Amino acid sequence: MDKYLTLEQIDQTVAAIRARVDSQPRVGIILGSGLGPLAESVESATLVPFQDLPYWPVSTVPGHQGRLVIGSLQGQQVLVMQGRAHFYEGYDMPQIGLPVRVMQRLGIQFLIVTNAAGAVNPDFNPGDLMLITDHLNLIGMAGNSPLRGPNLDEFGPRFPDMSRAYDPELGNLARQVAAENNVLLHQGVYVCLAGPSFETPADLRFLRAIGADAVGMSTVPEVTVARHGETRVLGISGVSNKANLDGNTTTTHEEVLEAGKVIVPKLATIIRGVLRRL
Repeated sequence: MDKYLTLEQIDQTVAAIRARVDSQPRVGIILGSGLGPLAESVESATLVPFQDLPYWPVSTVPGHQGRLVIGSLQGQQVLVMQGRAHFYEGYDMPQIGLPVRVMQRLGIQFLIVTNAAGAVNPDFNPGDLMLITDHLNLIGMAGNSPLRGPNLDEFGPRFPDMSRAYDPELGNLARQVAAENNVLLHQGVYVCLAGPSFETPADLRFLRAIGADAVGMSTVPEVTVARHGETRVLGISGVSNKANLDGNTTTTHEEVLEAGKVIVPKLATIIRGVLRRL
C-alpha cells in the first residue's frame, strides 16, 4: 500500500466491515498484549480476522489474536480489536492509525484503548491498573506521527489540539467504577517508545525524570488519530512488570502475557462499568 492513507482506502476497509455487520457500533475498544480474553464476553459477536480486511495491519505478536469482535457488551454496540499492530513490526505510522480511521468512518464516538505497560513509577506493581491521564509521544516528537503526510480534512485540522488527549469525563467514570468495585486504579502519564527492545535501567531513570509513570510500545499513535477526528478517548494501562530502575531484573514478553491473566478481570470490571454509564 501507499505510505500515506487515502480516504478511498479507508472507505474500502469500512465497506468490507459493513458487508459483514449490520449493527452500528458506538464504542471502539483496542485490547493490548495478553488482554484479548476480554473480547470473549461480547454477545451476538461477528468475528472478522484482520487479514480479511484490505490495508488493515496484521499483528505478528503472541498475545494478539488479530481479529475484530463486533457485537454487544453491557448494552452498548462495540467494535473490539482483539490485538493490534505496532510500529516495530515494520508498519508505517499512518497504517497503524488505519483502524481508528475506520472506526471514525463507522461512526464510533468513544475509543477505549488498553495496553500492557512496564512500570516506571516504583510504586506500581505487576497486575495493577493505571488510568492514562496524559502521554509522552517520544516517537512522534522524533517525526514518526500517524498524521504525517497530506492532512485528511474530512477528519480534522492540520494541527490538532492535544491538550485533552484523554477525556476527563470518561476518566472520572473509570475512577467511580474502580472505587465502587474496590479495584486499585493508579493514574499517570504513559510514554510510548518504538521498541521492540525493552528499556535499559538508564532509559527508565530518564523516563522517570521527565514525568512518565508507565512505558509501552503502542497506544499513542491510535490516540493521536482519535483526537484528530475528535473521538473521545479513555486509556488504561495494565502494569505487566515492576520498574527495573537498578538493572536487577530481566523483562520478558512471557512475563507480560502472564500479568495479563491478573489484569483482565480488573480491566473487564472497569470497562463494563464505564459502558453501562455511557
